[in-house]
Amino acid sequence: MSEAAEPRRNYELFDAELSGAVLNTRLLLRLLKWMRPYWKTLATSLIAVCATSLLAIALPIIISVVVIDHVLHPQSTVVAPSFGMVWLTEWIASNTGWSLLISACALYIAAQLIWAFTSHLHRMTLTQTVINGLRDLRHDLFKHLETRPFTFYDNVAVGRVMTRVTNDVESLYELLRGLGTLVGELMPFAFALVVMLTLNIEMSLILMLYIPILVAVTLVFRRYTRRLFRLVRQSVSALNQNLQENLSGLQVVQLSTREDYNLRRYHRINGNNLLFESRSMRLETLYSSFNDSMASVATGVILWYAGGQVIQEEISLGGMVLFTRFIDMLFHPIVVLGEQINILFRAMASGERIFQALDWDEAIHEPEVAVKLPARLKGSVEFRNVIFSYGDSPVIKDVSFSIEPGEKLAIVGTTGSGKSTLIRLLSRFYDISDQSIFVDGIDVNRIHTHDLRSRIGVVLQDFHMFSGTIYSNIWLGKPNVDEEAVVKAAKTANAHDFIMALPDGYHTKLAERGQNLSQGQRQLLAFARILTTDPEILVLDEATANIDTDTELLIQDALKTLTRGRTSIIIAHRLQTIQDSDRVLVLDDGEVAEIGTHDELLAKHGIFYTLHSLQFQPVDHDELQQRHQR
Repeated sequence: MSEAAEPRRNYELFDAELSGAVLNTRLLLRLLKWMRPYWKTLATSLIAVCATSLLAIALPIIISVVVIDHVLHPQSTVVAPSFGMVWLTEWIASNTGWSLLISACALYIAAQLIWAFTSHLHRMTLTQTVINGLRDLRHDLFKHLETRPFTFYDNVAVGRVMTRVTNDVESLYELLRGLGTLVGELMPFAFALVVMLTLNIEMSLILMLYIPILVAVTLVFRRYTRRLFRLVRQSVSALNQNLQENLSGLQVVQLSTREDYNLRRYHRINGNNLLFESRSMRLETLYSSFNDSMASVATGVILWYAGGQVIQEEISLGGMVLFTRFIDMLFHPIVVLGEQINILFRAMASGERIFQALDWDEAIHEPEVAVKLPARLKGSVEFRNVIFSYGDSPVIKDVSFSIEPGEKLAIVGTTGSGKSTLIRLLSRFYDISDQSIFVDGIDVNRIHTHDLRSRIGVVLQDFHMFSGTIYSNIWLGKPNVDEEAVVKAAKTANAHDFIMALPDGYHTKLAERGQNLSQGQRQLLAFARILTTDPEILVLDEATANIDTDTELLIQDALKTLTRGRTSIIIAHRLQTIQDSDRVLVLDDGEVAEIGTHDELLAKHGIFYTLHSLQFQPVDHDELQQRHQR
């Protein structure tokens, strides 16, 4: 696959902030893909919320219609519909011998207990469905991001990617839970509205007049609080950033005696946070008071209007009480919607970011029919007219060379000459043109990347240590590597002795990035990692840089073991580490400037001679500069 055939991507789109300004139904439907395996649990939640809503209507009916109209005030000529609650009360009384009042109380208690159970069941099953679905979504997202090529991570900040998997998935939990909360509020709202219209249309319309007012006030309030909450989040972020900077740079702070200055700066940022938090609290308190006042006013109006109708016997006393109980069912969902709308919009933006990451289809092109590699490669490598660029300017310019099986080739050059890029291309971290790089005469584009990389062992200068034990960092979860192989690899890499000297040996826990080991010890562990896979091709990318003198002899001995019988590519700035190489390739500005044995290149008095002289002997720098220009 030619790199030129790959379309240029706009990576700024991945870093762009998405607003989530509207509820995206397509996104919500797409989320159902991850909820579908748990449809039984979700169906249970929906059934439970329906039952909860019906019971929420039944409870005030039992009090108002059954107890007041049929038990305490049976002489009323106007009786509100009981929706079967009177019949159920009488059935309990006839089968138990209880009075109607005790039967009504027993029915109320039973309905209240069932309501508590179904409400809890709805919340638990909804939460279980959401967390199971989001667990699968997070798994798929991690799997997708783990297979994106290096070009993606060269252009996209890792922090942005991590936010997709952590914060944005958590925001989706808030989105789905918020939608479940709204369903739980809106269903009683709908049922209560139907019952109210059945009882008395006039009083229902009076209450419904308050709804537009409440909606309008809620929208205005949320518009102001949205801006204010953004300022609160920014001030909290500034506090965290300032705290992180001061704690991570505490040594510099104390050495420069700027504790008082930093405290004053932190006090100023903290004051801004207090200002915005106080404004937010005052607005929330004002809004809450307004809602309570609206409910009280609506109750007063209903008592005044319905009281007159009770006196005129146009409505029962129980019907009036029922209306006052339904006021909260009408108003509360609107309040909850106002509370949830900002959360929903923020979560919708998180959903858009997650699916943007999942839809990012950039990948290393794999062959449709991959070549099956033999059990053991000979280890020959050939670069044939390789051209490569990360952007507009080529980094590798028409590079050609070959390495014989078992040969040890050293690659040297100044910083930025393209040494590490050659290794990344050999390992297929980037797409290259067909017929460019060959292993045992096979075009690497015809080999599956997993198969290719399992045959190439790469030791980097800044190799990564994972959290866990020394054993797990050597083993790396390889299914075909057992404990015996790990110990054998460590012994061969001269790491066994220092490992056994640690308190827990191979089960010693590593600090972050292995900081409880020396640089040389971590390097020996990297060598042991490679030995467990027994690769036919070995690459050492600046692997001997920054090594303490105590372990340098051990590392040099381990290198001899590592390279024995393998095709080896050694990239190094320290030229004393490549003196026993079979050949040396000198890269200059992405081109092969020189290639030959160590002695041959010294005799040529070219670039390699200049690099060698700078490291090993004092020379006339004007002469070296003139020679380099030639």
